[in-house]
Amino acid sequence: MIGLHLVCRLVYVPCKGLYRDQESASHDLVQSSPLVTVFGGSGFVGRHVVRALAKRGYRIRVAVRRPDLAGFLQPLGNVGQISFVQANLRYRKSVDNAVQGADHVINCVGILFEAGRNTFDAVQEFGARAVAEAARSVGASLTHVSAIGADVNSESVYARTKGRAEKAVIETVPNAVILRPSIVFGPEDGFFNKFAEMARFSPFLPLVGGGHTKFQPVYVTNLAEAVARAVAGELSPGKIYEIGGPEVMTFRDCLEMMLKTIDRKRTLLPLPFGIASMIGSVASLVPFIAPPLTPDQVILLKSDNVVSEAAIADGRTLSGIGISPTLVEAVLPSYLVRYRPQGQYTRSGKAA
Repeated sequence: MIGLHLVCRLVYVPCKGLYRDQESASHDLVQSSPLVTVFGGSGFVGRHVVRALAKRGYRIRVAVRRPDLAGFLQPLGNVGQISFVQANLRYRKSVDNAVQGADHVINCVGILFEAGRNTFDAVQEFGARAVAEAARSVGASLTHVSAIGADVNSESVYARTKGRAEKAVIETVPNAVILRPSIVFGPEDGFFNKFAEMARFSPFLPLVGGGHTKFQPVYVTNLAEAVARAVAGELSPGKIYEIGGPEVMTFRDCLEMMLKTIDRKRTLLPLPFGIASMIGSVASLVPFIAPPLTPDQVILLKSDNVVSEAAIADGRTLSGIGISPTLVEAVLPSYLVRYRPQGQYTRSGKAA
């Protein structure tokens, strides 16, 4: 037994010391890396941004309203690489605290509909200005995620506050990089998932405005990579980039591809803008649930959501910064399979 004990000591003690040395080296490397504060880091886009930054070795501070619900991000990085801080864009002091010591700040916060005190003005306009002013106060560079269609003169409150947010960011941090994505798709998206869920129970799906609105769906991983490159200084400061996928698709095209992916046949019912707006008004009155459609979203659907010719000519696109955009059909089956009649066991071509 004594001999066995000595052998164990000879074998395991050096290995344990080696492990500690490696752990210490990893810790020192993490601590010496630039610190990036990501507002909205637990959201759909934010979590993929955190992943992209972690792969590049940055220290990441995730600023969210509920840090206790953001623990799922921890495994994306090494020990000590990802930390959390409570922050609410409606409360300036929490924003200032979240950027202390940061080298770069990213704002991924955005809402598609208003709920309680989380209004478009409070979150998208006031919040964006608060983040920009906080970043300026600590000398940090800034990347702001906006949206195609952002316009201070838009009829849509969503697009108008997005436009005002961009104006506030540029006025406050002139060297900030602004990214305007088209609709973003990926495992946690609120577009394809919403209509796929609807197709499980409804015999028809609404085509607002006849389904002619054009989109340029961008894969969330591509958008996150663009953000990571902005942090690395690979994008021109003070520029607005328009981030779209490799193909332009109409609303009808998107729903048809989704239905094909989940092997279901549903009637696509054209819905005039006026009727859609009325339905949205009623749906918005139902408490405690996210409305499937709002009048403001109907206004957005009256305009195409694609990358402009000016952005293409200037190289302010995914391809222009060296990122090959991913096709929708290459990714959609990977996360919509659960909406098929028998899930992954549904035989191709046997539509329900």
